Amino acid sequence: MSAEGAAPAAATQPSLAVLPLLAAAGFVTGCGIRLLDPLLPLIAHDLGVTVAEVAILVTSFAIPYGLCQVLLGPLGDRFGKLRVLVLGVLLYGVAMGVCAVAGSLGQLVALRAVTGALGGAIIPLAMAWIGDNVPYEERQATISRFLTGIVLSQLLTGPVSGSVGQVVGWRGAFLLVGVLAALTGAGIMLRLGGGLWRGGVAGQGQLGFATHRMLLRRPAARRLLAVAFLDGALLFGGAFPFIGSYLIQDFHLEPWQAGLVVAGFGLGSLIYTRLASRLVRRLGEIRLLMLGGGLLALALLALALAPNWAMVAVPQVLLGLFFFMFHGVLQARATEVLPEARATAVSSFSMALFLGQGVGSIAFGALLAHGGYQLAFLGSAAGILLLSLWCWRGLSPERGTA
Repeated sequence: MSAEGAAPAAATQPSLAVLPLLAAAGFVTGCGIRLLDPLLPLIAHDLGVTVAEVAILVTSFAIPYGLCQVLLGPLGDRFGKLRVLVLGVLLYGVAMGVCAVAGSLGQLVALRAVTGALGGAIIPLAMAWIGDNVPYEERQATISRFLTGIVLSQLLTGPVSGSVGQVVGWRGAFLLVGVLAALTGAGIMLRLGGGLWRGGVAGQGQLGFATHRMLLRRPAARRLLAVAFLDGALLFGGAFPFIGSYLIQDFHLEPWQAGLVVAGFGLGSLIYTRLASRLVRRLGEIRLLMLGGGLLALALLALALAPNWAMVAVPQVLLGLFFFMFHGVLQARATEVLPEARATAVSSFSMALFLGQGVGSIAFGALLAHGGYQLAFLGSAAGILLLSLWCWRGLSPERGTA
């Protein structure tokens, strides 16, 4: 079988031996996303600016990451998902290393934008490749194994980057991620050998917007992208990013204490990766999604009503588990909604999630300004419950349809 893989029926265990390295690629991407959490004050001091000014570094990574999905998906379908992924990981590592020598905030913003654009080639293309090589019945469990790398980045990036920044400065943290990314890209190339590059183009995907138009002509795809947008708005941009500030402002925790509580989400996510196969087998996709969404709403309600920080810590672990019970089904469906152009479909799913995240942060902030954290979390809980009910009515029990 070629390094790219073509048909799920042809999937064999040796073809999936690269999966741990793909998980490592997901890990270094997650590191790039969360790297700045403890480093913003250090960067601000070193570059002679305020923390408020340096916060643009978060946005300068996220916007190119989302918008470049329009290009990266068709590139993966046309030239090979793993080829584009490997080039993305290697160039991402180089860009991360160059960030370490930035001399001004403007330079660092530009370089962060480059790393975001390159990092966008990794996670969606890896999931699309899994879709090519794993039968649908086993796909969600396999994706959960891949997600282990991303989950570990949520758990480890903050403490490690903070420690490295404190000992050798923020530049050392960027350099460390750059080296890890370069080694990961080299490891994938060595594992796949010459088969990665042999042959011409890997598929018949079209560059430009032709494939996106084909995707949007399918009602199932439009519905799935709408769900992804709302998922991003309610959770990625809504509730999740504000839990740390909730702990600091309402319960007066120190930032490092709040960080430890928030890291519980990663622990819950890790539990999901170990249980995913059994959960899908016993419950089926629709019941798993409904259960995850309903429990997510209850966990968010518990956050809103928590009388002390300890009552936030337990729901935080459960949020990680319940979120992936809900979101994991959507990810699996994204790999099957357009089988002839999986990279485009998964990248479009990722972009919808990102756009929802941007809108959600604004909406959550408005609720926060008018009624505090309690009202904002209650709004997210109600929204995710309604979204789950819509998914129950709109998602077909048949595989790959929505």
